Amino acid sequence: MAAPTTFDPRHTLLGTGSFQKGEELEKCLPPGTKLVQGTPWGASAWTATYKVTAELADGTRAFFFVKTAKNRGAVMMEGESNSLQSIDRPGTYFLIMDFLDLEIALPDPTVLGRVVADLHKNSTSPTGKFGFATPTYHGRHIQPNDWDESWSRYFARLLAIFFEIDVSVNGPWREYEEAFETLRARVIPRLLGPLQAGGRALKPCLVHGDLWEDNTGIAVGTGRPVLYDASAMYAHNEYELGMWRRDEIKIGISHIDAYLQHCPPSEPAHQFDDRNRLYSIKFKLTHSSGWPSLHETRKK
Repeated sequence: MAAPTTFDPRHTLLGTGSFQKGEELEKCLPPGTKLVQGTPWGASAWTATYKVTAELADGTRAFFFVKTAKNRGAVMMEGESNSLQSIDRPGTYFLIMDFLDLEIALPDPTVLGRVVADLHKNSTSPTGKFGFATPTYHGRHIQPNDWDESWSRYFARLLAIFFEIDVSVNGPWREYEEAFETLRARVIPRLLGPLQAGGRALKPCLVHGDLWEDNTGIAVGTGRPVLYDASAMYAHNEYELGMWRRDEIKIGISHIDAYLQHCPPSEPAHQFDDRNRLYSIKFKLTHSSGWPSLHETRKK
């Protein structure tokens, strides 16, 4: 097998979504750090990703994961992590994180269900509302996350945004648009309104927001699942499970069952499956608009 391509990160243009001068990357690392070598690493539909080797001031080696994106990359990177270091160069932005050795494998349902449940249960919205402090990206599109105390209203607005994106990308379809209007006006209030009615309180939980097998891995050495490439928001915790209903996703019913052992369905519990089907539409719209050549997603 041929050796992977490497580059001198101080001087070389890194792929299609990268930076030209590594000196600016070095400013985001511990003082005295020098870049040694970079290697294209992993695969990403919307960004370019690299493993960067660096030498710290004391002479020890350190490894970093670098993600780069062009155009609206600042929004993408800031949405992925509020603690990012973004460099305002014309059209190019990057995100630096500790490099983790990962086994690309599907986490055990029992383990993943517990980890995701802990994320949801141990989080607290800073405003007590649904939303997020910054816009994020879901797939290739910006996801506004304006705060709202009503989950039904927040989700209806979010779904409408991604529906409009899908129509703009894939073209108008009268029956499709009529069906969506029925969904927005009747189905969403009927399924989500009761979550905050009759004295019920619904906690806004921090969700990953784009959790499927390509955004998970297992840490080499510890065996712990690692979640990454988030499109986070404070949402109804069951929203997370909408992705897992899609036929194309390997995380599925066994993971949902394991999760529900830690976080039972919200009341009214008998509407859980209908809510799960509703939430899955958001993820299908994202896929349809992100991959317009895959017409079957839209038909489903």
